[in-house]
Amino acid sequence: MMPSVFVVHTRSTVAVLAVVLVLLQQLHMSTCLLVIPTAVPIRATATTTTSLNMVQRQTEDIFSAVHRKEHEMIAIKKKHQATSDPVVMAMGYGEQSVPKLRVARALRRTHEDQVGSDDNDSSSMDPDKLKDIGMQPVGMRRGCFVVDIKRKSLSQPGTVYCNYDDASMVAEAMVRLGADAVMVNVDYNAYGGDLSELKSTVQAVRKISDTAAVIMKDIVVDEIQLGLAKEAGADGILLISSVLGPALQNFMNLATIIGLEVIVECHTKDEVDKALELVAQNILISNYDRVGQQYYPDQAVKLAGLFPGSGGPIISLCGGGVCTTDDMKRHLQVGYDGVVVGQAVMGSTKAPEFIRAVRDRTLLPAELSHWGIGAEFDPDGNIMPGPKDKEEV
Repeated sequence: MMPSVFVVHTRSTVAVLAVVLVLLQQLHMSTCLLVIPTAVPIRATATTTTSLNMVQRQTEDIFSAVHRKEHEMIAIKKKHQATSDPVVMAMGYGEQSVPKLRVARALRRTHEDQVGSDDNDSSSMDPDKLKDIGMQPVGMRRGCFVVDIKRKSLSQPGTVYCNYDDASMVAEAMVRLGADAVMVNVDYNAYGGDLSELKSTVQAVRKISDTAAVIMKDIVVDEIQLGLAKEAGADGILLISSVLGPALQNFMNLATIIGLEVIVECHTKDEVDKALELVAQNILISNYDRVGQQYYPDQAVKLAGLFPGSGGPIISLCGGGVCTTDDMKRHLQVGYDGVVVGQAVMGSTKAPEFIRAVRDRTLLPAELSHWGIGAEFDPDGNIMPGPKDKEEV
């Protein structure tokens, strides 16, 4: 018996689905249904394509981001093969002059106490006497404020913090408000930025400040990315310890050779120990675990005691999930030299409040930070009135 063939013409997607259901019911019979839509019911428009891309990006974790970045760098390296290429030249020539260390100078905001000054204050001990008993004068600290400029983040997939035309405009505004350094994210899929914004940011910041530092933030997996940062004029670059692993030392060495300062991002104690072993000058402790994709709000506070005291060779930063000024103060009070804030100030009017909270106060020396002293001090070192004192006044 020859199978029967039914031809159905339809424009409706619902009708197509209904016919498919009928087809499934007729499978036990020698009957075939041929569905011929007279018009394509679902067409790939720009809107649907964008939605699909957003879904893909929402599910991207650090592992898939690293693999994607590795493939992107293969194409980038093909574009920069000539010996006269600016990026290749930036990687091939060592820094001959004394490094400016703009990043370190911007992040280190320690000033010395007036010990042994000409006013002959009897309450101050002589520095020589302190040395005789194995001590030395310790200065008060001033925290630094670093803005992490980004439209979105891997830590919160699908969330757009803000939309701006160019990162340079945000960076210029933040530096004018008093930010010590800016991080410019150049990975489009993960953070919504690109290298062109890094170059424009460098130009914008240089016009208004000689001290503010510009740091390239990317998922660094290839050495050519150091050349891209150097060629763009960045002062430093962020290296993620959990991404580079044993290769971290090689990247740090190359960065030093070409005159690019490094900030090493760590999350665990082992990563901090490794960074200290490699003599990383700038270390950022993140509360966000990139591997586990989870926030640990107290992680940086718990690891604060791993660093040398005030004025030491290591500059310690903290960040990740710092959403309020109280969070920021809590991290600074345990000994960190500065704090990195992103989402809380992106597209928000709170940026001046955050910056003032750092710039308008001094901090106890890191050696005393774990004593649990909650007092706050103004820029002159005087104790600032707390909430209870303000109510009494």
